[in-house]
Amino acid sequence: MTRSLDSLQVKSKLFRGLSDPSRLSILEALRSGPKNVTEIVAATDLSQPNASMHLDCLWCCGLVDRKARGRFMYYRIRSRRTLRILQAAQDLLTDVYDRIVACSRYEGRKDRP
Repeated sequence: MTRSLDSLQVKSKLFRGLSDPSRLSILEALRSGPKNVTEIVAATDLSQPNASMHLDCLWCCGLVDRKARGRFMYYRIRSRRTLRILQAAQDLLTDVYDRIVACSRYEGRKDRP
């Protein structure tokens, strides 16, 4: 496997991770600064176990950092680059929002079991 193909696969894996609505909602909630799980749950409407599972995934992949403060674990976006990706997506949606909403090619097929 060539390095460029490997890089494409890793980049694709990154975007698949960011495409998960739960993980993306957590990252969006963390854009304003560090939060503990309780605050993340309140901001995202995820259940505590679901939020914790996705936070662990984001932490394992290096997208968020965590730090204990007292009895709470606080999470924050690890890199400004991640913040820039989130902002770039928001900026791009300014131009293509209606077309993305109308696009059926990115949605899962409803007829699959």
